[in-house]
Amino acid sequence: MTTQRQFVRALESAGAVPAPWREAVAAVDRGLFIPAVFEGHDFAADPEGWLRAVYADAPVVTQVNDGRPSADGVFRLFTSSSSMPSIMLDMLGLLAVAPGHRVLEIGTGTGYNAAWLCHRIGESHVTTVEVDEAVRSVAVANLERAGFQPTAVLGNGRDGWREGAPYDRIICTCSVRGIPWAWVEQCPDGRIVAPWGSSFFNGSFVTLTVAGGTAYGSFSGDPDFMWDRTQRGGAGRIADFYREGQEGTHSVTDIPPQNVIQNDPAFFVGLGVTDAWYRWCTADDGSGEATLWFVSDDGRSWATVEYVPDARTYAVEQYGPRALWDEVREWFLRWHELGKPERDGFGLTVDGDGERVWLGGPRNVVRATP
Repeated sequence: MTTQRQFVRALESAGAVPAPWREAVAAVDRGLFIPAVFEGHDFAADPEGWLRAVYADAPVVTQVNDGRPSADGVFRLFTSSSSMPSIMLDMLGLLAVAPGHRVLEIGTGTGYNAAWLCHRIGESHVTTVEVDEAVRSVAVANLERAGFQPTAVLGNGRDGWREGAPYDRIICTCSVRGIPWAWVEQCPDGRIVAPWGSSFFNGSFVTLTVAGGTAYGSFSGDPDFMWDRTQRGGAGRIADFYREGQEGTHSVTDIPPQNVIQNDPAFFVGLGVTDAWYRWCTADDGSGEATLWFVSDDGRSWATVEYVPDARTYAVEQYGPRALWDEVREWFLRWHELGKPERDGFGLTVDGDGERVWLGGPRNVVRATP
């Protein structure tokens, strides 16, 4: 039978547990934060399968479609979860929490991350904000069962929680498109860590040091968190957006489509193409061919690039009011012109004037938003 002890040993053997977090990881049983029935698993029907899923270094989806009943065949959007434990620990390592720190967590989820924080720094130092009342209520019950009672607030995490400010650390457990100024105000001399990005690419942590009314920092990691509910973009199946008979404009490109979705160029393209997402669809006939789809968040525009092994050019089709491939191509070529910089060469500054992404130093701004 898979157990919490085996789970902890596996994480430690993989080098995933930073020394300051070993006691918390060992002491807080993940099983206390997972429902008996969750996506793909039912404890009553298959206890061992449930245990294997819970005590694994993998995410556990605990809510779909914001908890609303969904008809068969409807796209299932994952909307709450217990995140992959090793990724949670990566994030907590970036947060650099120390005893005595006051921490604001954005996105309570199951309460598991808040429990680790409570064990490490004490429940009186932890405030957690959740936008979904049903999720918050279950998390509070989970935390109480584990022996913790942090301040658990129902609210929009982008507003932070002024009643408990100032904080020494803010950690966000959902992807955001920008760092709210409220967080900088409420953590005036500390650190903020959040999954950051756009619909095109949100696979980055941003780690910001805050001092003197300015937050400044860098990008790292490989997170894959659910979106802040107030900032979701498009998502779904290609069949939900493409209709038989739709005909777009045709062209060709000499850019291999897979090149634009590698991490470094995708990060940069995502700075400009913020409101479209992509999906790589491999042919099931063994040919090695694939279609790279781009879909706008509003679902009105799409584009495809057809990949054929050993080809020198690739067929492009673009449909709708936006020429999505042209937008992606423009930013991809700009990335080339800059010398194909790696993501860790970029940084972020947030102050009263807005948010600025820069390359190499704050004076070399590549994208600014108010």
